[in-house]
Amino acid sequence: MNRKVVFKTYSQEQLSLLPPSYDDLVPKNHPVRIVNTIVDHLDIVSLEQSYKGGGTSSYHPRMLLKVIIYAYLRNLYSSRKIEQALTENIHFMWLSGQSKPDHNTINDFRGKRLQKKLKKIFYQVVLLLVEQGVVSLKDIFVDGTKIEANANRYTFVWGKSIKTSKERIKKQLKELWTYVEKVYKDEQAIPNTPDFEAIDADKITATIDQINDALQGKEIDKKVKQKLNYAKKNWPSNMAKYQKQEAILKERNSYSKTDTDATFMRMKDDHMQNGQLKPAYNIQASTNNQYLTNYTIAQTTADTTTLKDHLNNHIENYNQNPETLTADAGYGSEENYTDLEDKHITAFVKYNYFHKEQLDKKRAKTNPFHPDELHYNKETDTYYCPMGQTMTNIGSYKKKTKNGFEQEIHRYQAQNCKGCPLRSSCHKSKYNRIIERNYNLIRLKAKAKTLLTSEQGIAKRKQRCWDVEAVFGNIKQNMNFKRFMLRGIDKINVEMGLIAIAHNLNKYSLTI
Repeated sequence: MNRKVVFKTYSQEQLSLLPPSYDDLVPKNHPVRIVNTIVDHLDIVSLEQSYKGGGTSSYHPRMLLKVIIYAYLRNLYSSRKIEQALTENIHFMWLSGQSKPDHNTINDFRGKRLQKKLKKIFYQVVLLLVEQGVVSLKDIFVDGTKIEANANRYTFVWGKSIKTSKERIKKQLKELWTYVEKVYKDEQAIPNTPDFEAIDADKITATIDQINDALQGKEIDKKVKQKLNYAKKNWPSNMAKYQKQEAILKERNSYSKTDTDATFMRMKDDHMQNGQLKPAYNIQASTNNQYLTNYTIAQTTADTTTLKDHLNNHIENYNQNPETLTADAGYGSEENYTDLEDKHITAFVKYNYFHKEQLDKKRAKTNPFHPDELHYNKETDTYYCPMGQTMTNIGSYKKKTKNGFEQEIHRYQAQNCKGCPLRSSCHKSKYNRIIERNYNLIRLKAKAKTLLTSEQGIAKRKQRCWDVEAVFGNIKQNMNFKRFMLRGIDKINVEMGLIAIAHNLNKYSLTI
């Protein structure tokens, strides 16, 4: 039996008695409404005060802030695509009140107006979420991830290369002076030797002039003369260039010429999975319940040296210390443990070899020659090697880390390792074995181990994996944000703040 097919009425010429309102076309609890409500509750007085009076009227910063946050929530990062959405997408048109700022206005607002101001806005959003009971600032999970910079991957400057070039110039200057001394070897009036230490562009020029003056009227080797001409023409300018590059580098080992704030880092998520070096920023993030509670931008590749500043940033802006902090082994250093202890924060922070220790414990496997396994007599301050020989204290010394943190190291030496049958397994030194012990670090590691292996510590370690790492997964995979659009660390702070706010509001919209 054939049934009659019935289609719904379709007519593009059909007119409405009243034109529909955009508000009627936006569903309740839609993310765009969440963005609108949250931003309406924010204090943006400092942003409004950044505008100067006079001239033509400006688009309202609250409207632009709403639009750009919602754009990031919808994975739109290009100012041109945002401009397009404002004329085609009903949600953007409703949010902007049908205002149509162009891409230049959007880009200027994002890259200039929001500098130094968006971080305060981010903290306001987090505090609103705390009021809603979905976020806690008492327990935080910290980790870092690297995001590629908007910079050329092949225009780089390396600190080691600069150092090598400077040493080469210094060496060649010394060789030229050696030639001068050779010319004057049969004369008594030998010119004063220049200072080759702490050499700079001005000193190079002065030294070359001194060499030329000393060789004036002398018979000079043709190659030496050519080298002197080349040196005078190139070396001072080269040294000036190296000095400028070192000023940009500061404590880093590299930077990109197209974004001098970006450092070359080994990226784990490279498409070839071979860890290529790319210009990037190291994003440090704190989370709770998969919400971002804080972020900071680091220009160093290692996470270890970033925790102290990251934590201080949290305390400064929220005016309170977290009660607990959970992080992986990348943050387990004496300086970090000490800082967390001083701030009275319970630290569930792993240290190097923590997992290996736990695995060896399960396998009942120990290394009897490791300093941690040697018997220590506290009363006599003496260690005993596996053969029972005493290892006496031969003194201590202090050293500073790159961050300036001072460590105290104690040294112990065996009396006589000659002829010991265990020597080849015990140590590889030609002399009697020496071990070094950092008692403060040993104490802090023991404290960390107790916390990490407690019932609460095990739960925190499990939660860290799905808390902070899930946030990075969402940003990079779901939001498809793997490369910054802007350049320069100040603008990177803005863009990371927009991503953080968009992530938090998108997650919040899913819970209501």
